[in-house]
Amino acid sequence: MQYLVSVITDNPDLATPDEQAAIEVFNDRLKAEGYWVFAGGLTSPSVATVVDNRGGEAMFTDGPFLESKEFLIGFWIIEAADLDVVLALAAEGSKACNRKVEVRPFL
Repeated sequence: MQYLVSVITDNPDLATPDEQAAIEVFNDRLKAEGYWVFAGGLTSPSVATVVDNRGGEAMFTDGPFLESKEFLIGFWIIEAADLDVVLALAAEGSKACNRKVEVRPFL
């Protein structure tokens, strides 16, 4: 099963060199042990564009979908046998990036 592990922060600063090194070690472990699917970091929500094409014409709005103190700054997609495995990995990922994470399974 695949899981989205979202990295959540209230600080728009990028990872420190120490955090980035720890993230790279964690990523290498995910790859070596077969859990890695994909991962990425995201820019600040201030440069987001919301696209709404539910009506007759697409509307584009600068800025985040939702104003919030906390926001998504990165993510991992992890392949794991069950929730217990991915929660243990998510705890390690949270420690590596020094941020909170949220775990959600894909449908």
